[in-house]
This record gives sequence, structure tokens and C-alpha cells, in this order.
Amino acid sequence: MFGRLLLMFLVIPLAELALLMRFAEATSIPVAIGVVILTGICGSLLAARQGAQAIRNFQTAVAQGRAPGTEVVDGLLIVFAAALLLTPGLLTDGIGILLLIPVTRAFMRRWLIRHYAGRFEVQTFGRGGLEPEQDSPVSSQHGKTIDAPFHSTRQK
Repeated sequence: MFGRLLLMFLVIPLAELALLMRFAEATSIPVAIGVVILTGICGSLLAARQGAQAIRNFQTAVAQGRAPGTEVVDGLLIVFAAALLLTPGLLTDGIGILLLIPVTRAFMRRWLIRHYAGRFEVQTFGRGGLEPEQDSPVSSQHGKTIDAPFHSTRQK
């Protein structure tokens, strides 16, 4: 994990700086700065629009009684894209804008789901609709409320 963070915090900014310097040499410094500012503004507008749409999609999924898994991943990718757009540079702005385009975001979402799907374990807790037993700590007429003793472990 440390190696990945080191890579992100050292290599990416150096690559951004080298790319920006090359771009400024090929055009001019004001053009390079203007492009960075323009991509930031356009990306921010696109991120706001896509973020609002992701929130609406999430609300629709919940209202329909569906688990909003796709909508959550889309929302996280949009937040990540917005963070990339906050970083000044051509490489991060390009990746950020690509993540804001629905087609490329869908491709990335599918890749993330395939790549990480088997790494998470979902656990549910409850009695699954069974009636409470006599000696059980469950104390509701519907069998869904759990009443258990509580002891604080905090040191005073």
C-alpha cells in the first residue's frame, strides 16, 4: 500500500509537470495555463451535471426497491473524476473528463465490478423471519427486535 501511495504522490505529479512543460514548449505558457483552467472549468460543470444525474438515478433505484449498486459506483467514479479535475495538470484532467463521459464511466464501472466483486463479503444479521424461541434475547411480537444486555468497555 505504501508503494502505491508513493507512486501516486511522486510519479503522477512529476509526469504532470513534464507533460505540462512539453505542452508549454509546443504552444506557450499562457496557452498551457489557459488549457488547464479551461479543462478545470468544463470538468467542474460536467461533474456537477453528472453528479446531479447520479443522485437522481440513486433515488429512482431506491424508490423502485432496487439495490442501487450501479448508481453508487457511478457516484463514486464521478467524485473521483471531480477530484482529478481539481488537480492541475493535463493527464489528471484528461482522465477526470473521461470518467465523466457516461460511456467510458460504464466501461470503468464494469471493470471495477469484475475486478473487485469477489473481494467483498456481505453479511446479514437477523433471524430471517423465524419465530423467537422462549430463551432467546429476541423480545418482540414480530420477532425482529433484539434486546441484549449492554456493558461498556470504555475505561474511565
